[in-house]
Amino acid sequence: MATRAPRIHVAADFRVGGDVVLPEGAARHVARVLRLGSGAPLTLFDGAGREACAVLVEASRKQVVARVDAIEAGRGESPLAVHLGQAIAKGDRMDFAIQKAVELGVAAITPLYTAHGEVRLKGERAAKKLAHWQAVAASACEQCGRATLPPVHPPMGLADWLAGRDEALRLVLHPGTTGAFERSEAPGDAALLIGPEGGLAEEEVAAALAAGFAPLALGPRILRTETAPLVALSLLQHRFGDL
Repeated sequence: MATRAPRIHVAADFRVGGDVVLPEGAARHVARVLRLGSGAPLTLFDGAGREACAVLVEASRKQVVARVDAIEAGRGESPLAVHLGQAIAKGDRMDFAIQKAVELGVAAITPLYTAHGEVRLKGERAAKKLAHWQAVAASACEQCGRATLPPVHPPMGLADWLAGRDEALRLVLHPGTTGAFERSEAPGDAALLIGPEGGLAEEEVAAALAAGFAPLALGPRILRTETAPLVALSLLQHRFGDL
Protein backbone atom coordinates (compact mmCIF):
# COMPACT_ATOMS: atom_id res chain seq x y z
CA MET A 1 0.00 0.00 0.00
CA ALA A 2 1.37 3.38 -0.97
CA THR A 3 2.33 5.67 1.90
CA ARG A 4 0.67 9.05 2.17
CA ALA A 5 2.76 12.02 1.07
CA PRO A 6 3.83 14.17 4.02
CA ARG A 7 1.77 17.36 4.42
CA ILE A 8 3.79 20.52 4.92
CA HIS A 9 2.56 24.05 5.65
CA VAL A 10 4.25 26.65 3.46
CA ALA A 11 2.90 30.20 3.30
CA ALA A 12 3.59 30.65 -0.40
CA ASP A 13 1.80 31.53 -3.64
CA PHE A 14 1.51 28.20 -5.43
CA ARG A 15 1.83 28.04 -9.24
CA VAL A 16 1.70 24.86 -11.31
CA GLY A 17 5.25 24.22 -12.50
CA GLY A 18 6.64 26.68 -9.99
CA ASP A 19 9.24 25.94 -7.34
CA VAL A 20 8.64 26.43 -3.61
CA VAL A 21 11.57 26.81 -1.22
CA LEU A 22 10.61 25.25 2.08
CA PRO A 23 11.19 27.37 5.20
CA GLU A 24 13.89 26.29 7.65
CA GLY A 25 11.75 24.23 10.02
CA ALA A 26 9.89 22.39 7.27
CA ALA A 27 13.11 21.86 5.30
CA ARG A 28 14.83 20.32 8.33
CA HIS A 29 11.86 18.02 8.93
CA VAL A 30 11.73 16.85 5.31
CA ALA A 31 15.47 16.38 4.74
CA ARG A 32 16.79 15.33 8.15
CA VAL A 33 13.87 13.77 10.00
CA LEU A 34 11.96 12.13 7.15
CA ARG A 35 15.18 11.78 5.10
CA LEU A 36 13.39 12.39 1.81
CA GLY A 37 15.33 12.98 -1.38
CA SER A 38 14.68 14.24 -4.90
CA GLY A 39 11.59 12.70 -6.47
CA ALA A 40 9.72 12.20 -3.21
CA PRO A 41 6.10 13.40 -3.25
CA LEU A 42 4.86 16.11 -0.88
CA THR A 43 1.53 17.76 -0.22
CA LEU A 44 1.92 21.45 0.49
CA PHE A 45 -0.80 23.71 1.86
CA ASP A 46 -0.73 27.48 2.11
CA GLY A 47 -2.88 27.88 5.24
CA ALA A 48 -5.43 29.88 3.25
CA GLY A 49 -7.34 26.91 1.84
CA ARG A 50 -5.21 25.67 -1.07
CA GLU A 51 -3.24 22.44 -1.40
CA ALA A 52 -0.53 21.58 -3.89
CA CYS A 53 0.69 18.18 -5.04
CA ALA A 54 4.44 18.59 -5.30
CA VAL A 55 7.67 16.67 -5.82
CA LEU A 56 11.03 17.34 -4.22
CA VAL A 57 13.57 18.58 -6.74
CA GLU A 58 16.30 19.46 -4.24
CA ALA A 59 16.98 18.28 -0.71
CA SER A 60 20.43 19.54 0.19
CA ARG A 61 21.94 21.08 3.30
CA LYS A 62 21.56 24.50 1.69
CA GLN A 63 17.89 24.31 0.80
CA VAL A 64 14.90 22.06 0.15
CA VAL A 65 12.86 22.82 -2.95
CA ALA A 66 9.59 21.30 -4.15
CA ARG A 67 8.01 21.69 -7.62
CA VAL A 68 4.24 22.09 -7.80
CA ASP A 69 2.48 19.64 -10.12
CA ALA A 70 -1.16 20.46 -9.34
CA ILE A 71 -3.23 22.76 -7.13
CA GLU A 72 -6.62 22.08 -5.60
CA ALA A 73 -8.95 23.43 -2.94
CA GLY A 74 -8.30 22.02 0.50
CA ARG A 75 -10.79 20.05 2.54
CA GLY A 76 -11.61 19.53 6.17
CA GLU A 77 -13.26 22.84 7.10
CA SER A 78 -16.36 22.72 9.29
CA PRO A 79 -19.53 24.62 8.35
CA LEU A 80 -19.53 25.88 11.96
CA ALA A 81 -16.90 28.57 12.59
CA VAL A 82 -15.99 28.46 16.28
CA HIS A 83 -13.84 31.15 17.90
CA LEU A 84 -12.28 29.65 21.03
CA GLY A 85 -11.38 31.97 23.88
CA GLN A 86 -9.03 29.83 25.95
CA ALA A 87 -7.63 30.96 29.29
CA ILE A 88 -3.87 30.54 29.09
CA ALA A 89 -2.70 27.33 30.72
CA LYS A 90 0.82 26.40 31.75
CA GLY A 91 3.20 24.59 29.40
CA ASP A 92 1.99 21.53 27.55
CA ARG A 93 -1.61 22.02 28.64
CA MET A 94 -2.00 25.02 26.35
CA ASP A 95 -0.30 23.18 23.49
CA PHE A 96 -2.71 20.28 23.96
CA ALA A 97 -5.75 22.57 23.96
CA ILE A 98 -4.64 24.31 20.76
CA GLN A 99 -3.71 21.08 19.00
CA LYS A 100 -7.00 19.35 19.73
CA ALA A 101 -9.06 22.46 18.97
CA VAL A 102 -7.47 22.63 15.51
CA GLU A 103 -8.13 18.93 14.93
CA LEU A 104 -11.77 19.54 15.88
CA GLY A 105 -12.18 22.29 13.29
CA VAL A 106 -11.88 25.48 15.33
CA ALA A 107 -11.82 28.63 13.18
CA ALA A 108 -9.80 30.90 15.50
CA ILE A 109 -8.18 30.81 18.93
CA THR A 110 -7.51 33.69 21.31
CA PRO A 111 -5.44 32.98 24.44
CA LEU A 112 -6.95 34.92 27.35
CA TYR A 113 -5.70 36.51 30.53
CA THR A 114 -8.18 35.87 33.35
CA ALA A 115 -8.38 36.69 37.05
CA HIS A 116 -7.45 33.18 38.21
CA GLY A 117 -4.99 32.49 35.41
CA GLU A 118 -1.39 31.95 36.49
CA VAL A 119 0.37 32.87 33.24
CA ARG A 120 1.34 36.44 32.30
CA LEU A 121 3.43 37.09 29.20
CA LYS A 122 5.30 40.24 28.22
CA GLY A 123 7.68 41.44 25.55
CA GLU A 124 9.97 38.90 23.87
CA ARG A 125 8.58 36.02 25.93
CA ALA A 126 5.07 36.80 24.70
CA ALA A 127 6.22 36.94 21.07
CA LYS A 128 8.05 33.60 21.38
CA LYS A 129 5.09 31.94 23.05
CA LEU A 130 2.69 33.17 20.37
CA ALA A 131 5.00 31.92 17.59
CA HIS A 132 5.17 28.56 19.37
CA TRP A 133 1.38 28.31 19.61
CA GLN A 134 1.02 29.20 15.94
CA ALA A 135 3.52 26.45 15.09
CA VAL A 136 1.47 23.98 17.18
CA ALA A 137 -1.62 24.95 15.16
CA ALA A 138 0.25 24.51 11.86
CA SER A 139 1.53 21.10 12.91
CA ALA A 140 -2.00 20.04 13.84
CA CYS A 141 -3.20 21.11 10.38
CA GLU A 142 -0.47 19.03 8.78
CA GLN A 143 -1.59 16.00 10.74
CA CYS A 144 -5.37 16.31 10.42
CA GLY A 145 -5.65 17.29 6.76
CA ARG A 146 -6.81 20.89 7.02
CA ALA A 147 -5.54 23.35 4.42
CA THR A 148 -6.79 26.43 6.26
CA LEU A 149 -4.67 27.44 9.23
CA PRO A 150 -6.84 28.89 12.01
CA PRO A 151 -5.21 32.00 13.48
CA VAL A 152 -3.92 31.97 17.03
CA HIS A 153 -4.34 35.62 18.00
CA PRO A 154 -2.09 37.49 20.43
CA PRO A 155 -3.18 37.03 24.04
CA MET A 156 -5.61 39.60 25.42
CA GLY A 157 -7.68 40.33 28.48
CA LEU A 158 -11.05 38.67 28.80
CA ALA A 159 -12.97 41.96 28.81
CA ASP A 160 -11.47 43.00 25.46
CA TRP A 161 -12.29 39.63 23.92
CA LEU A 162 -15.88 39.74 25.15
CA ALA A 163 -16.30 43.22 23.71
CA GLY A 164 -15.53 41.92 20.21
CA ARG A 165 -17.92 38.98 20.19
CA ASP A 166 -20.90 38.97 17.85
CA GLU A 167 -21.20 35.27 17.01
CA ALA A 168 -24.71 33.87 16.67
CA LEU A 169 -24.08 31.35 19.48
CA ARG A 170 -21.95 32.29 22.50
CA LEU A 171 -21.18 29.80 25.25
CA VAL A 172 -19.21 29.98 28.47
CA LEU A 173 -18.25 26.81 30.29
CA HIS A 174 -19.98 27.19 33.65
CA PRO A 175 -22.52 25.19 35.64
CA GLY A 176 -25.72 25.86 33.78
CA THR A 177 -27.72 24.13 31.10
CA THR A 178 -27.19 22.06 27.98
CA GLY A 179 -30.14 23.82 26.35
CA ALA A 180 -27.79 25.65 23.99
CA PHE A 181 -27.61 22.49 21.88
CA GLU A 182 -31.38 22.21 21.58
CA ARG A 183 -31.90 25.12 19.18
CA SER A 184 -33.48 24.06 15.90
CA GLU A 185 -31.36 26.07 13.45
CA ALA A 186 -27.61 25.61 13.21
CA PRO A 187 -25.69 28.85 13.80
CA GLY A 188 -23.13 29.93 11.23
CA ASP A 189 -20.61 30.78 13.90
CA ALA A 190 -20.06 30.39 17.62
CA ALA A 191 -17.84 31.67 20.42
CA LEU A 192 -16.69 29.34 23.17
CA LEU A 193 -15.15 30.63 26.41
CA ILE A 194 -13.07 28.27 28.54
CA GLY A 195 -11.74 29.46 31.89
CA PRO A 196 -8.47 28.60 33.66
CA GLU A 197 -7.75 25.68 36.00
CA GLY A 198 -9.19 27.66 38.91
CA GLY A 199 -12.30 28.63 36.98
CA LEU A 200 -13.60 32.04 35.96
CA ALA A 201 -14.22 34.62 38.66
CA GLU A 202 -17.85 35.44 39.43
CA GLU A 203 -17.51 38.89 37.89
CA GLU A 204 -16.02 37.34 34.72
CA VAL A 205 -18.96 34.96 34.37
CA ALA A 206 -21.31 37.90 34.89
CA ALA A 207 -19.50 39.86 32.18
CA ALA A 208 -19.80 36.93 29.77
CA LEU A 209 -23.52 36.57 30.47
CA ALA A 210 -23.94 40.32 29.92
CA ALA A 211 -22.17 39.91 26.56
CA GLY A 212 -24.77 37.39 25.41
CA PHE A 213 -23.05 34.18 26.49
CA ALA A 214 -25.11 31.25 27.75
CA PRO A 215 -23.72 29.03 30.55
CA LEU A 216 -22.83 25.51 29.46
CA ALA A 217 -22.36 22.55 31.77
CA LEU A 218 -20.43 19.49 30.55
CA GLY A 219 -21.67 16.84 32.94
CA PRO A 220 -21.22 16.31 36.67
CA ARG A 221 -17.41 16.08 36.68
CA ILE A 222 -14.98 18.99 36.68
CA LEU A 223 -12.88 18.96 33.52
CA ARG A 224 -9.34 20.27 33.27
CA THR A 225 -8.90 23.46 31.29
CA GLU A 226 -7.25 21.58 28.40
CA THR A 227 -9.94 18.86 28.36
CA ALA A 228 -12.92 21.21 28.37
CA PRO A 229 -12.45 22.66 24.84
CA LEU A 230 -12.03 19.15 23.42
CA VAL A 231 -15.36 18.03 24.88
CA ALA A 232 -17.25 21.25 24.13
CA LEU A 233 -15.98 21.46 20.56
CA SER A 234 -16.85 17.80 19.95
CA LEU A 235 -20.42 18.45 21.10
CA LEU A 236 -20.69 21.62 19.01
CA GLN A 237 -19.37 19.91 15.89
CA HIS A 238 -21.64 16.91 16.43
CA ARG A 239 -24.73 19.10 16.86
CA PHE A 240 -24.07 21.88 14.35
CA GLY A 241 -20.91 21.00 12.42
CA ASP A 242 -19.49 17.98 10.63
CA LEU A 243 -18.86 15.26 13.22
